[in-house]
Amino acid sequence: QVQLAESGGGLVQPGGSLRLSCAASRSNISTYVMGWYRQTPGKQRELVASITLGESANYADSVKGRFTIAKDNAKNTVYLQMNSLKPEDTAVYYCKARHFRGGMDYWGKGTLVTVSE
Repeated sequence: QVQLAESGGGLVQPGGSLRLSCAASRSNISTYVMGWYRQTPGKQRELVASITLGESANYADSVKGRFTIAKDNAKNTVYLQMNSLKPEDTAVYYCKARHFRGGMDYWGKGTLVTVSE
């Protein structure tokens, strides 16, 4: 079982940057496909970025060129560097893990990102 804890959210002005962290406990993320998702009220949770075991990254079109996902297997942590933030990036951001052999998804509790003047 994997326990995930997100951090790094907050209030930032448009054009600013934030780095989110997702710390995993009780497991080794090197065997998990990790992802960042976000959700706003009344909308479905959407994929922002994911990273495979081989560290191949995939991004939503809306964040390509602005967000970067990375992981540090030694620290059991996944990061989401968010640059050039826009008001439409405002959401609760969640971290997800799924073992590379499949099975259930593990989710963190989320961290709120607000992009506003």
